[in-house]
Amino acid sequence: MAQESPKSSAAEIPVTSNGEVDDSREHGFNRDLKRSLPAGLGLSETQITSHGFDSTKEGIIEAGAFQGGQSTQAKSGPVLLADETKNPAMEKLELVRKWSLNTYKCTRQIISEKLGRGSRTVDLELEAQIDILRDNKKKYENILKLAQTLSTQLFQMVHTQRQLGDAFADLSLKSLELHEEFGYNADTQKLLAKNGETLLGAINFFIASVNTLVNKTIEDTLMTVKQYESARIEYDAYRTDLEELNLGPRDANTLPKIEQSQHLFQVHKEKYDKMRNDVSIKLKFLEENKVKVLHNQLVLFHNAIAAYFAGNQKQLEQTLKQFHIKLKTPGVDAPSWLEEQ
Repeated sequence: MAQESPKSSAAEIPVTSNGEVDDSREHGFNRDLKRSLPAGLGLSETQITSHGFDSTKEGIIEAGAFQGGQSTQAKSGPVLLADETKNPAMEKLELVRKWSLNTYKCTRQIISEKLGRGSRTVDLELEAQIDILRDNKKKYENILKLAQTLSTQLFQMVHTQRQLGDAFADLSLKSLELHEEFGYNADTQKLLAKNGETLLGAINFFIASVNTLVNKTIEDTLMTVKQYESARIEYDAYRTDLEELNLGPRDANTLPKIEQSQHLFQVHKEKYDKMRNDVSIKLKFLEENKVKVLHNQLVLFHNAIAAYFAGNQKQLEQTLKQFHIKLKTPGVDAPSWLEEQ
């Protein structure tokens, strides 16, 4: 007759009348297990919990620190970071990383455009206006250079006429037999020098106004144009990235990249639209200002030149008064700041 195998007390799971598991035997087993372990070995307190028959797990073993036969529970609380402030070095590193990435994308876009592989956004009307502005700037710079040369040559001529008039006047006093002849020439040269100084004042005023228009007003607009072109390159670079990602597969790894690329594309699109609007407004105001300034300066230049070579001193002086031009008296220093006050 087969002998029955002895049953372990841990394997017996008594059930009460209402179908619940009786835990009294389980607690007794745990108590006996604790007594059997030698104290002071640094072992963890062990508790075995049995579940019902329908559970897929055989048991859960919970361990706690063993301290003199008593288990202690770790207190849980909010986790505090030791350094919640932002590190300046990390911020700079992040800025450098973003700048490097943006520079790489823009450089790649420029190279692809030059090689004819990449597409670029073009505003035909705005691009035409920008080309006209740059061409006009070169022409105005040429006029400015020629006017400065004329001013330098006229200054030398006026200086020579003034010296020649002084020499004639000196000889008029020392040569009695030619006193009248030298005197006439002295008066003529001094009058020419005076009219030349008046014309020189008109030309210098013309040069100053055109220089302000070319090197300040137009240059300021061209700086805005450069910012617009940079914004356009960034816009096309991020647009190209978004198009490449949209052509690829859409999965858990690529969807976050597509969303981030869509966000960056929208940011640079808004920047591009803003810069395009700024350039359009500046070009409009520049055109109005340019017409007004050049109209007045060209009238001044024409009237002054015509009056000078016609020998009409009164008309020449009237032209300067019309444009509120004040001439500096030769040999008279500018007033000090105390006198101006």
